[in-house]
Amino acid sequence: MYRALPALLRGPAVALAGIARESGGEVVRLGLGPFRPYLVSHPDHVQQVMRLEWTNYQRMGMFWRPLERLFGHSIMGDGEQWSISRKILQPMFTTRYIATIAEEVSRRVAGRIEEWDGHARTGQSFDAATEMSTILTYIVNRVLFGDKLDRKDGEDIIPAFDTVANSLVYRFLMPFMPYTVRVPRDRALEKAVQRIDDVVYPIVRRAMDHPDDSTDVISMLCRSTDDNGDPLTAKQIRDALVSVYAASSETTAMVITWLWLLLKEHPQVEARLQAEIDEVVGDGPARPEHLPRLAYTRMVLLETLRMYPAGWLLPRQVMEDAEVGGVRIRRGSTVFICPYATQRLDGFWERPDEFDPERFAPAEGERRHRYSYFPFGGGPHKCLGEHLFYVEAPLVVASILSRYRVSVPTPGPYPMGWAASLRPKQKIMLKVAFAGRDRVGAAR
Repeated sequence: MYRALPALLRGPAVALAGIARESGGEVVRLGLGPFRPYLVSHPDHVQQVMRLEWTNYQRMGMFWRPLERLFGHSIMGDGEQWSISRKILQPMFTTRYIATIAEEVSRRVAGRIEEWDGHARTGQSFDAATEMSTILTYIVNRVLFGDKLDRKDGEDIIPAFDTVANSLVYRFLMPFMPYTVRVPRDRALEKAVQRIDDVVYPIVRRAMDHPDDSTDVISMLCRSTDDNGDPLTAKQIRDALVSVYAASSETTAMVITWLWLLLKEHPQVEARLQAEIDEVVGDGPARPEHLPRLAYTRMVLLETLRMYPAGWLLPRQVMEDAEVGGVRIRRGSTVFICPYATQRLDGFWERPDEFDPERFAPAEGERRHRYSYFPFGGGPHKCLGEHLFYVEAPLVVASILSRYRVSVPTPGPYPMGWAASLRPKQKIMLKVAFAGRDRVGAAR
C-alpha cells in the first residue's frame, strides 16, 4: 500500500509516474485517505484493462461523475449513450473523412496564423495556451459546427474550458467527498459549464429546426437517429459536440503548447525541425500534400505526446471481481491508468525523461509494446480525434514555423499544473518574428 496522498497533492502525474517506476510497473494499491484505488501501469496490464477485458472496466463511478457535468452521456462515458454516439460519430473521424477536409483545415490554419503578423511587427508577446486554443477552435468550428459557431462565441468558451480543466482536479483529488459538500472551485466549474451550454444549445436548436445536408458534425448529428430510429435529442447532440470539441481542440492545443517549451530546451531538435519545414514547406503555408514529407515533424509531435499526454489519468471502475498482474481486485474498486506514467517506464523506454524524437523513427515502432504508448487511449474507447490530430497538429506547427521564428521569453523550469488535462502550471508567453528577409524589412 502506497500512502500517496501527500505526493499526489504536490503533483499528481509526477507522483503516479514515480510510484509506477518504483514498483517496476507492478499493480499497486494507493492509500488516498478512505479511497484506495489501484495503479495499473505495465503495458500488459493496461492492454488487459483497456482492450482485452474492457467491458469489466467501465468509465463510471466517482471519478467520472465530475466529468459528466461537462460531457454528459456521450463518447466520454459508457453504456447505451456511448454506443449510440460512437456509432454515429466514428465515420466522421476516419482517415478517409479527415482527408476530405484537410485542405479546408490547411486554409483555416494559414488564415488564422497570418493574424500573428501584428505580434511580429510589434514584438509583443502573447499567451501560448490561449492562442493555440483559439487557432484550434477556429479549425474545429468548421469541422464540428459548419461555421454555425460565431467566432466571438468560440473564443469566449475557451476560458470556460480552461476553468473546467483547472476545477475538476479538486474533485479528482477528493473523489470520496459527497456532492452536498462544496470543494474548491465547484462554483467556478458550474458557471463555466453554464457558459458553454449558453453558447452550444442555441446552435444545436437552430440546427435541429433547420436541418441541412452539410457534412459538418452538427448537421450529421441532426440527421442521425438512435437504435430505435428516434432523432437525437438536443441534450444528446450537445453532449456529443462538447465531447468532440474537447478531444479535437483543447487537447491538441495543450500538446502544441508543451512543444514550444521542449523546443526551447532542445535547440538541436528545433534546428532539425526548422530545416525540414524550410525544405518541405518553404515560405508556406503548409498544405495536406506536405504532410507525408514532414516525417521529422511527426516524430517530434509523437515524442511530445509521449512526454505530455493531454489525457494523463484514465480511471475505470471494476464491474466484477478480477485479477490483474496477479493482484485480486474486487468489484466496485477503481483502477487508475496513467499514460504519463506508462510512457515513462524504464523497462520500456530508454532515458524516459529525455526528449528524443528519434525514438519514433519508423523502424523503432516495430519493437515497441502496443500499450507502452497510448496518448489517445486504447481499445473501443480510443479517442476519435486521433486522425484529426495527425492532420491539424503538423499543419499548425509547420505553418507557424514557415512564416515565423518562435521564442519563449517565459523562464523555466516548467512544472505541470493541477488540471484535468496536462498543462504548464504557469502562463507561457511566446514571441514571434518574421522568418523571411522581405517580411523582416516590412516589419521595421
